[in-house]
Amino acid sequence: MALRLPTQLATRGTFHHHHNNNSKSTTTAALSWRRTLSPDTPLIHSSTSLTTNKSYVQQMVTCTASGSTQAVNLAPGTPVRPTSILVVGSTGTLGRQIVRRALDEGYDVRCLVRPRPAPADFLRDWGATVVNADLSKPETIPATLVGIHTIIDCATGRPEEPIKTVDWEGKVALIQCAKAMGIQKYVFFSIHNCDKHPEVPLMEIKYCTEKFLQDSGLPHITIRLCGFMQGLIGQYAVPILEEKSVWGTDAPTRIAYMDTQDIARLTFIALRNEKVNGKLLTFAGPRAWTTQEVIALCERLAGQDANVTTVPVTVLRFTRQLTRFFEWTNDVADRLAFSEVLTSDTVFSAPMTETYDLLGVDAKDIVSLEKYLQDYFTNILKKLKDIKAQSKQTDIIF
Repeated sequence: MALRLPTQLATRGTFHHHHNNNSKSTTTAALSWRRTLSPDTPLIHSSTSLTTNKSYVQQMVTCTASGSTQAVNLAPGTPVRPTSILVVGSTGTLGRQIVRRALDEGYDVRCLVRPRPAPADFLRDWGATVVNADLSKPETIPATLVGIHTIIDCATGRPEEPIKTVDWEGKVALIQCAKAMGIQKYVFFSIHNCDKHPEVPLMEIKYCTEKFLQDSGLPHITIRLCGFMQGLIGQYAVPILEEKSVWGTDAPTRIAYMDTQDIARLTFIALRNEKVNGKLLTFAGPRAWTTQEVIALCERLAGQDANVTTVPVTVLRFTRQLTRFFEWTNDVADRLAFSEVLTSDTVFSAPMTETYDLLGVDAKDIVSLEKYLQDYFTNILKKLKDIKAQSKQTDIIF
């Protein structure tokens, strides 16, 4: 029997944000979700509008979507194994750690990867199955979900793409298909405090997606993240070792970076814990750091001073490409409009005691930024020393 997806069920959600110039940030959000059967509705409709202010350009994202919220029970198909998972965004900084952890724990891992000239052979080498599909082409999604129990969604669009294409329209299509095909759990990675910063398009879209997923009725877990330690290597550690310039800022913003290996480990503990179903969790590292503190730590561990170019926050308003050290994945550099976030003493962190208790995790087992960077510099400096030793050996000429 061929699987036939319902043509369309319409769900509409709209967020309106109004800012009061007399206050720091006054935000009101109106949310209404409507469920009606409408076979002729186009799969997805979303719109954005730009409003310009003298001090900054603000993108207002209006999220409207048509999605399947009432799955049709077509037939009692073959039961799927709880160990069968699909990882979306499997080649990214977090996605690859999710894949490795899943394989280590005995899961059957399928990775949704866009067709590309340089295929993700490393995923196959690890033991995962790779299937080609594209979130921006909804018709390619259903076939990848056959036989899948759980979706783990780590995907974020490429820098050159319009931010809505993957992060909103693609995710809506994926959630629609997941609901229609009876996926039994959906894990969605979001951004900490995304509900508090509608002026940042990606954060606003993540918040819209959280609400869309919640309303879909799919059993799900939403995990908000603060920042990845892995992103700091290319931003600070490597330039310092190569004696190249690193970008700093006078912004007081603090970020509680977390090792993506710890994020992956905690994700699978949460996945197996029925108490976590439907919950919103926030994963944060042991301590929140400013950019100045991270640079100072790298300087100490590298044993050399950094060539720091300090960029005032006021300049960051107009040169967003310099805010890449506030990205959550390497794929979203140059796209996050943090001009408003950086002007306040924002802390991207959260207390983890209740989360550790819920998951049965010991806080001592979570890697600190000091330990993570110390291990990196110890290994890399040893390798550099070995290379120098080899290069000093006398060449033998025949």
